[in-house]
Parts: sequence; structure tokens; C-alpha cells
Amino acid sequence: MARSRRRRPDRKRPKQTVSDRVVSLPAVAVEPAAPITRLSIVLVAAAIAIAAVSGGLWWQLSSPGQSPLPRADQEATFVGSDACAGCHEAQAKLWLSSQHKLAMDHATEKSVLGNFSDVTFSYFDVQSRFFRNGEKYFVETDGPDGKLATFEIKYTFGVDPLQQYLVEFPDGRLQAFSIAWDTRPKDLGGQRWFHLYPKENIRSDDVLHWTKLNQNWNFMCSECHSTGVKKNYDAGQNRFATAWTEISVGCEACHGKGSSHVAWARDKAKWWKFGKADDPAKGLDVAFDERRNAVWRREGDILKRSVAPATLRKEVETCGLCHARRGQISEDWHPGRSLSETHLVTPITRGLYSADGQMRHDEETYNYIPFKQSAMFAAGVTCGDCHEPHSAKLRRSGDSLCLGCHVDTYAGAGHTHHEAARVEVTCASCHMPARNYMVVDRRHDHSFRIPRPDLSARLGTPNACNDCHADKSADWAASAIARWGGAGHGFQKYAAAFDAAWSSKPDSAAQLAGLVRDHDAPAVARVSALTELAPYLSPANLELARSGLSDPDPMMRIAALDMLENAPVTQIWTMVAPLLSDPVRGIRIRAASLLAAISPASLTTADRDRFERAAAEFVAAQKLNADRPEARTALGTFYAQRRLPGEAEAEYRAALRLDPRYAPVAINLADLFRQTGRDGEGSGVLRAAIEASPQDAGLHHALGLALVRARQSGQALGELRRAAELDPDLARYTFIYAIALNSAGRPQDALAVLKGNLARHPANRDTLMALVSISRDIGDPVSALDYAQRLAQIAPDDRSIAGLIDDLRRQTGPAAR
Repeated sequence: MARSRRRRPDRKRPKQTVSDRVVSLPAVAVEPAAPITRLSIVLVAAAIAIAAVSGGLWWQLSSPGQSPLPRADQEATFVGSDACAGCHEAQAKLWLSSQHKLAMDHATEKSVLGNFSDVTFSYFDVQSRFFRNGEKYFVETDGPDGKLATFEIKYTFGVDPLQQYLVEFPDGRLQAFSIAWDTRPKDLGGQRWFHLYPKENIRSDDVLHWTKLNQNWNFMCSECHSTGVKKNYDAGQNRFATAWTEISVGCEACHGKGSSHVAWARDKAKWWKFGKADDPAKGLDVAFDERRNAVWRREGDILKRSVAPATLRKEVETCGLCHARRGQISEDWHPGRSLSETHLVTPITRGLYSADGQMRHDEETYNYIPFKQSAMFAAGVTCGDCHEPHSAKLRRSGDSLCLGCHVDTYAGAGHTHHEAARVEVTCASCHMPARNYMVVDRRHDHSFRIPRPDLSARLGTPNACNDCHADKSADWAASAIARWGGAGHGFQKYAAAFDAAWSSKPDSAAQLAGLVRDHDAPAVARVSALTELAPYLSPANLELARSGLSDPDPMMRIAALDMLENAPVTQIWTMVAPLLSDPVRGIRIRAASLLAAISPASLTTADRDRFERAAAEFVAAQKLNADRPEARTALGTFYAQRRLPGEAEAEYRAALRLDPRYAPVAINLADLFRQTGRDGEGSGVLRAAIEASPQDAGLHHALGLALVRARQSGQALGELRRAAELDPDLARYTFIYAIALNSAGRPQDALAVLKGNLARHPANRDTLMALVSISRDIGDPVSALDYAQRLAQIAPDDRSIAGLIDDLRRQTGPAAR
């Protein structure tokens, strides 16, 4: 069953990648959706009655006391699901028992599933008590200051397999309580209270505490658990007045505002009577007709679609609104349009996915990106082929769903090789491995992949075989599959490229470039490869970015912009400027952020106007999310790049007020002070931030650089060393520490640090170049030549490296030749 899911924060705080200039951050914080809630099911009386009038049809579309119905020429508005139910009775019945209908409700005796009969639950040193007072529900627990207090439960949130509860605060915030009710039957381990972070002691000063930013319904959950949501955040007062048109996920959450459709239905009766032309769109934003005329023909073991699927997959994009890990940039969402118009989607990314694209067990990614990796998606399968969209249930149960398209030979033991298995082996067991999220919510990976234990043996990726055979090795499983003659590679063939990039292997750039050029690979994998190429930008692969900027897939165009992140703005203006007028908002916004540092004086009037329009959209996107430090920081960085230091400082300080522990804003504010000659103030900001977040490597690194500029080399080395120790996975921290050691007259210590960094990051160009330079300076041209040759393997088209090698060969004599 498909579920909407509460957008929960990452269990691990993301590591901050910090450069030695103003940090460019994502435009919005990207976080997922929510479990849904069992509410009482009440079938509202039909609002639409159909009667025969004067030999024709007349639709009675309003009842006494209701507002007049809209005209077809008016701007569309929300009308509510009840207005749909009268004509679409069968669909309404399915929806009424769905998890979409049960997404959220007021806390009542019918909707609350948890045990509030004065019971307690212990979590580390906090004991929470759940109780009732009349018809109201309460919890006594640790509040925002860590002290016990009593809070009223205002809303239910979730139904299967868990239900959460929302508490309303005076400033309009709704906060999702982190102790949830397990709604599963008792014999399956349910009917109990449990904490969503059972192994972490989440205290009141932690961003993951239920009263803090990352458990805030207004930002994290509301868009996907209610219909027609307007966040209505007042940045000046730091208050919310969030509103919805329907408390749960109603018809218009997927079909769009319904008033024009209702008006069309009213006028349709007149058209039938008088023979007037019909409206093909029926007053709707979109017709989900992708499956209507598709004819599937069997070719060998599978079915193939007679007509190639469209580039824009209307149904998948619409479902992706809540079933993708993404951030919102506009509330002007319309079904059937590219999700990139109003949201920024996170592609296959290290830390969230395994190298082969499988969703990790400890990070929720949702199934938009996994499904777009699949051969199913490539063939034209849509969400509605497997899931009945109104009930959100599977169209058939078990393997019969898969065998509706795949031949029966896949059902037998000859295919599964598990005739004597102790547990039932299903299609989903092997091709849709499941992971638990939010402790008890088991969700299937929708990338529909062939099990690859051979990849697990080489790259450490998970595989379905060893999910069951946990006592066996991946090599054992790979050998078994090879004996069965099933060692095919499947549709997803990019694990090696992402593994190379994520582990800094020497050939990572070449492998990523090869993936981008492979048009048989899933587009979303090529998108991710383009993004990963940003650190390897060179004249040789610049054409990949140029090609990506004109790709019909909006995510590909955004990825191409991401690839150009580190390029000088004056060099990429000609390439990027046309995208300031791209038809997709997400692309215009990304282009504006990339070109923020351009000098207005260098632009024509037309170019300046284009940039200012896109820049205004970028600013609006950040202001929509002004309740988040990420957005305020992004806006501050944008202003800093536009040479507006006063506005930048105001945004950075606002971000610090929202979350004093958010390290990137302290780093950026300190850098702004550096640029404006206030380095002393910047050091003070960093020291205060370190007190709040002593384990943040980026803060120590930034303070070390500030101390270098202040000529306090002893203290600077200590801070830079601490940064390298805290985050050895970020090669730049160790590289900068080594450079500082060399500058302090300690070249041998610098070489030792650099060699350790190279062992961890063998393809890091900065480290290799530093090894070349320091080795040559201390009179060791042989080692310098060796490092230069390794550098050439990474960047074979870099002529400057070739010249460096020639020079070193002359220094080392004939033996080196």
C-alpha cells in the first residue's frame, strides 16, 4: 500500500561542506512526508443530484444556504471533496477509507488510537504520561526548556502502522510529538507507545527534539497531510497562521482546485441539451490519461508499451509531490506539471542512497527517485498501473499484481530457486527489498532491481539475498546466482561510477562522465552524475554541462547548473543566462543563484531585466521558507554575492536566531565580516558557535582560517587540526591543515598529513598538487614526479599537468624517462 508519510528529519545531522569563501547553500531544506491517520469514516450526503428536466439533463449543483457556484471563467478555487463525491461516488467510497483521507484529523474519541488512560512511557530520563480530561487528550512530558509540562493533543497524525500526535503552541506552530502509538495488532508487536529515536537521547536543546525546528508540522508535514495549505509564516513576528482548505488529503490535493471542473459539469448539461462543443480539459488542470490509450504487447517474457512514454510523466510528477524527498520553492503547485516547477528534488546522493541507487535503511528518500531509476518507469509504467489511486491500495494482491504483466514462468521455483524456503519468497522479496523507517514502518524500494550480491561483495551495497541470508556472505550469494545462470546486470548499471565518486577513486570523473553520456541509463542517474561532476569541472567535461543545460528533463538542466557551481560567473554567463527565462521556475531560481555575483554594470538592459525577474523568484522562494535557517542563510549568501552586505548580515542574524546551532550561518556571517574588514567580530561569532556545537568541524576550520589571517598561527594550527580530526571524510579540511603546517615551516609534518589524506581520498587533486609542490620544494623531484603522474591519470586532458611532468622529468634525469 502506498502511504503518505510524515516528513521526518535526518537521523544524522548532515555534514556541512564548507569552502573558504561565502558558502553557497541549498535554496531550501529538503525533507520528506508523513504516516497517515485513521479517522472516522463518514460518507457525506451527495451534494449533487441529477434530474431530467425538459427532455434534457440538469445538474443541481447547490443546495439552500450554499454559496453560488463559480462560473467557468472565474479563477479556480478549492471546493472540497464533498463537492466531488456527488458525481464520483465510486471513487469517493474508495477514498474515504484510504490513508489519504486519514492523513490528519482533529483529536477525538473516533480518531485517537493511542492509549490515553493515564499510562506512562519512559525514554532515557524522561517519563511521559498520556491521559484524558473529558473529551480532550493530553501528554505530560519535557517541554522546550526540558522541564515537565502538560500539553494538549490537538490533532492525530498517522494510522498505519503508527499514529503521531500534534501539539499546538501559541505562536501557531504545530509540533509532531516524537513518542508515537504503534497501531499494529498486539501479536505483531503493536498496541504500544514507542519513541521514534529509540537509541538517541534527544534532549530539549537538540534540533530533533519534538519542540524544535525539525519536528515542526507547518514546514515539515503540512503540505503532504492536508489540502490547499498556505503556511502563512510572519517572519517579523516569528509566528505562523497556517491554513488549509481540507484537513486531510482530499480530491483536490491530486486533481487541483475543483471549482472550474464543477462549473464545467454544470455547463456540460447545457451543452448536452443544446449541442455545444465540449471542453477537452473539463475544467481541470490535468487529465490523468497516460494509461488510457496505452496498448501493451508481449515481447518475450515482458510486455512493452506500444507508444513511447512522454517526457513529462503527469501521474508520476503528481504523486511525487509527496512521495519525493524535496524542498518547496512555491505554493503555486498544479498537478501534472514538472515537480521542479515548485520543488527542488534531491537526486541520488551520497548519504541518502547506496552507490547502486538503493535507498538506505537509515535515511528516508521516498519512492519518486527510486521509481525513476526502474525499468518499469522507462517502459512507461505509472503509479496507477499498480496502485488504485483513490484507495491507494494495490490493484491485485501478492504476486498476482506482478504476473499481470510478467509471464507465469516467473512464478515457479525454476525462477525463484527457493522451493524449499522456510518463508514465502515473493516477487517483492527479491525485487523490492523493504526497510523499516520510523521504527515500525516497513517500506519497499520501488526501483524494481535484480539482486546483485556481486556488487555487494565489491562495493558494499545491500542486496535482497543477504537480507534473508544474513548469516552468509555476499560472495556466497553471488556464487549461487551465478550457478543459476542469473548473473545479469539488470537495468541499473551505475554503482561503480557513484562508488568511485563517493570514495574519491582516481577514475571517478571518467566514470561519471561516461554515465552522463549513457542515454540508455535512467535519466535520474545521469542527473546525479552531472551533479557529482561539480568538483571535476574541466574543459574536457564542460560540454556535458552545456548539453545538460538544453536537456528536455528539468532535473537534468538543474543538475547541469549544479555542475557549474564552482566556475567563475563571468565564464559561465553566456551558457547559463538563457535559463533565467526557462519555463520551469526551479531552473530559473537555480540559474539566478548561480549568477548572483555578476556585475549589473556588465549586463545589457534586457539581460539585467531577465536576471532581476529570476532573482526576485529566488528571493520569494527563500522568504516562503523564512522559518528555516537554511533559507535565511541562502538568502544572506545571495545578498552577499550581490554586494549587499547589510541585507546579508540581517538574514544571517535572523538564521542564527532561528537556530544558534546551525553552523553554516555562523561560518557565512564570519566570512561576511572578513570581507567587510570586521575579522575580529567574525572570530567572535565562530567562537560562540563552537560553544553551542563543539563537534562541528566546519566551525573549527573557519576559525582556524580567521586566526591565520590574524597571524595567530599557533592557535590556527590547533583549530585546523581539530577540523581535520572531526571530519576526515572532507578532504579539504586536511588539505588546508597540511598547507598551514608547511607555511609554519614544518614540511615533513605537512607531507605526512597529505599522504594520509591521499590514502583516504586518492583522487583529490588539491592533495596531489600539494604533494608535488612540497616534494619539489624540499628537493625530492622523484616523489614529485610520481605524484604528478598520478595527477595526470585523474586529469589526462590538463595540459598544465603535462608540462609539469616534463619539467620534473628533466630534473630527475634519464632514469625518469
